[in-house]
Amino acid sequence: MMLRVLSVASEAVPLVKTGGLADVAGALPAALAPHGIEMTTLLPGYPAVMKAVKRGRVLHSYDQLLGQKARLVAGKLGAQPLIVLDAPGLFARDGGLYGDANGHDWPDNWRRFAALGRAAADLAGGLVPARAFDLLHAHDWQAGLAPAYLRFAPLPGSRAVPTVMTIHNMAFQGYFSRETFKELGLPKAAWSLTGVEYHGGVGFLKAGMEAASVITTVSPTYAQEIRSPEYGMGLEGLIVSRGDRVKGIVNGIDPAEWNPATDAHIPAPYSTATIARRKANKRALEAEFGLEPGDGPLFIVVSRLTWQKGMDVLVEVLDHLVGLGGRLALLGSGDAGIIAGLAAGAARHPGRIGLKFGYDEALSHRLQAGGDAILVPSRFEPCGLTQLYGLAYGCVPVVARTGGLADTVIDANLAALSAGVATGIQFSGVTYPALADAITRAVALWHQPEQWGSLQRAGMKQDFSWATSGRRYAALYRELTGTP
Repeated sequence: MMLRVLSVASEAVPLVKTGGLADVAGALPAALAPHGIEMTTLLPGYPAVMKAVKRGRVLHSYDQLLGQKARLVAGKLGAQPLIVLDAPGLFARDGGLYGDANGHDWPDNWRRFAALGRAAADLAGGLVPARAFDLLHAHDWQAGLAPAYLRFAPLPGSRAVPTVMTIHNMAFQGYFSRETFKELGLPKAAWSLTGVEYHGGVGFLKAGMEAASVITTVSPTYAQEIRSPEYGMGLEGLIVSRGDRVKGIVNGIDPAEWNPATDAHIPAPYSTATIARRKANKRALEAEFGLEPGDGPLFIVVSRLTWQKGMDVLVEVLDHLVGLGGRLALLGSGDAGIIAGLAAGAARHPGRIGLKFGYDEALSHRLQAGGDAILVPSRFEPCGLTQLYGLAYGCVPVVARTGGLADTVIDANLAALSAGVATGIQFSGVTYPALADAITRAVALWHQPEQWGSLQRAGMKQDFSWATSGRRYAALYRELTGTP
């Protein structure tokens, strides 16, 4: 039986992206199609998104949607159905998706994404008879009010459908002042501990977690970690109270986009059978970053340069990494203090540390194809994608033992090495001693070509495609809807 699912998110590739949420929202519809799931994605009408639906059919018009005129316009996200919330007063503006060009959050973000949640709930409840849905899937705080609207303020005659709330990063919760509540169009009953109220204000993510039939996270380990104060960010009690209604499903990657054998971004494509060709990519990467060519291990980093990602500790270990004969090529953007620390390290070690600040998709492919090992020292990581790209490209991940990093990388301990199943190096605690020791282990293994090659080949054979994740989501949807 065909199931029709409405997925609501604030971004999705290839139309708009600021992070991993967009990759998930963009990839899920195609991943679910082979399992008899038709997923329609609802996106805000940012300028880039409106260009994609400029000839789209209007499904519904709102005279007042949280004080704004708005329309629901049909289009396509790749080959899959798309609906766009066209509300120029909310989304037709220069700057970023969530803030202005100076990095300040839009002051009306509460209204912008409440409108998105309201529209999602209306659609899921049957607003457009020709677009009936069996389930609503909401992503992150920006879509958190969708399950709450379905629970507390459904349209008259609305269909009751199950809901899934996916947490991509618990650190971002969408918290707004109490004054916003009266503007949301929710009944007084919603202002409660089991509704949208959170520490005297309105919590968008919290509201979705309370109202949803099931909460999912983007890795099984993260689903367990957020039950503790260290990772739960104040919502651990709610997670614990939901019991087995909290599940973890690891994100996937697109093997058509991330495949070293067919990658047009890299100088020398290769496979497990021709892995020696990676050396040409390494030489090209050294030249691109102004690094001294050599046979020592080349570490790479592709990351936001933030405390969460452990980049402050990376700054501390730069001298140790170079002292072991390693070099570093880094691509990222983020905190000014971390950038200054990295720049000082590069000044101390010219030709050994190369830095490029910003983001460049093609360069990220070249880094994975030419680096020997990728450093991912995150303090918490709901899933992580860069380590998955590293595995696919034979760029050995060196990761903190947390969240999706712990779920996707098999540590090179003696037993795993002997069995030939190790794919990387894990370490516990994002501290100087722990990261320095992990880098030391990586360098030692790199100097043992047979073991290093085993790590690379084992990683490249892993299947982290969306096919696996899509199958698990499809099973969850069918369980919730009671369909075979």
